Amino acid sequence: MSENLKYGSISSAEAMELENKYGAHNYHPLPIVIAKGEGAKVWDPEGNEYFDFLSAYSAVNQGHCHPKIINALIEQAKTLTLTSRAFYSNNLGEYEKFITEFFGFDMVLPMNSGAEAVETAIKLSRKWGYEKKGIENGKAVIVFAEGNFHGRTITIISASGDPDCREGFGPFTPGIHKIPYNNAQALEEYLSAEGKHVAAFIVEPIQGEAGVFVPDDGYLKSCYDICKKHNVLFVADEVQTGVARTGRLLACDYENVRPDILILGKAISGGVYPVSAVLADKEIMLVIKPGQHGSTYGGNPLACAVAKAALEIVKDENLIEKAFDLGKIFREELEQFNHPMIKLVRGRGLLNAIVVEPKDGKEAWDVCVLLKEAGLLCKPTHRHIIRFAPPLVISEEELRQALEIIKGVFNAL
Repeated sequence: MSENLKYGSISSAEAMELENKYGAHNYHPLPIVIAKGEGAKVWDPEGNEYFDFLSAYSAVNQGHCHPKIINALIEQAKTLTLTSRAFYSNNLGEYEKFITEFFGFDMVLPMNSGAEAVETAIKLSRKWGYEKKGIENGKAVIVFAEGNFHGRTITIISASGDPDCREGFGPFTPGIHKIPYNNAQALEEYLSAEGKHVAAFIVEPIQGEAGVFVPDDGYLKSCYDICKKHNVLFVADEVQTGVARTGRLLACDYENVRPDILILGKAISGGVYPVSAVLADKEIMLVIKPGQHGSTYGGNPLACAVAKAALEIVKDENLIEKAFDLGKIFREELEQFNHPMIKLVRGRGLLNAIVVEPKDGKEAWDVCVLLKEAGLLCKPTHRHIIRFAPPLVISEEELRQALEIIKGVFNAL
C-alpha cells in the first residue's frame, strides 16, 4: 500500500501503470487519476482537489454521488437487482410510466448504453420503414449528419466520418447515407431524390464530440418539417444533450421539435449506473414484437430505481434553469476575456466549448494539461477545441472560481 494516500489503496502513478499494463489501449486519458467525487468536484488518491468540467461526457449532470441516487441504488440492491425480461418486475412498469410521462411519449424501450440505444433506434426505424412506410425489404436507408458521434459499434461507425473510428474496422453496414450537418437543404435534396427508401434521419441537436457544434437557429425545425413532408422519421440523439444539459430538458426544445424517436442515456442515471432509453409513440414502438430486440440488463430493477431518482432531481433542483443561467454567465465571461488564443466561445446551457488558436506549439491538449495542474479537468476534442461541461449542480460561486482558473491558465500562456 502506498504512503500519503487520502483515498483508495494505490497511488496515481500505480493506477495509471496498472491500466496501461492490463487494460486495452482504446483511450488516451489525461494524466489524472480520480478516486473520489462529490458534487462538481473530484479528488485524486493523494487528495488533490479538482473541478470536474467534463462530467463523464455529460453523464454526471446531477453531480458526483448524489445522495438521493446513491440511496435509491442501495435500497433497491438490498431487495432485487436483476430478473431479466423473462419475467415482470415490480419496478419496470412504474419506471416506464414515469419516464414516458416525464418526456411526453407513449412508450419506452429500455437499454443500457448510449450506443445500444442508437442501435435500437436504427432497428426500430428500419422495422417501421418496412411495416408502416412500405419500403421494399432490405432497401431501407438511414440518413445521418456528417461530423456525428453516436457510438462505436460497427453499424454506428458505418455512419461516422472519423478515421480513428473507422480505419481497420470494415466492411461497414450498408443502408446508411451521410449529408452535411447544419444544412437542411441537403436533407431536402436527398429526400426529394431518394425519400421513398429512407426510414429515418438521425441527428444530434448539438454535435458534442465534433466540438459542441451548435447549428443555426431553425435547422432542427426545418429538418423535422422536411422529414414530415417525405414520411421519414425524425430521430434525435440526445444522449449527451438531453436531461437539462443545454438549459432545456431536451436540446430539441429550443425549436419546439418533438422527435418521432428520442434517444437518451448518460445523465438518465446521473452517472451511477448504465441506463439508456429509446422513446416513441405506439404507432412506431409497437412494430417491435417479442423476440425481435432486447437486453438481459435493459430495464433491470437497479436501473429503474436509479433513473427515476436521477430524473426527479432534475425537476426538484431546477437543473434546467441552473444550466441555462450559469451557461450564459460562463460564455459571457469567456467572450469578454478576449484572449488571443480563444478564437471562439460557443455552446448552450452548460455544454460549451472554446476553439483554441495554437500558440508557441501549445494546442488544446497542452491547455487541458495545464488546466489539470491548476485544478480543473476537461478534455480536448480534436486538436483545437476544448469542451467544458461541469455538473449542473455546480454553484455560481464555484463556476466563477473555475472561470478564474481558466483565465489564469490562458494568461500564463
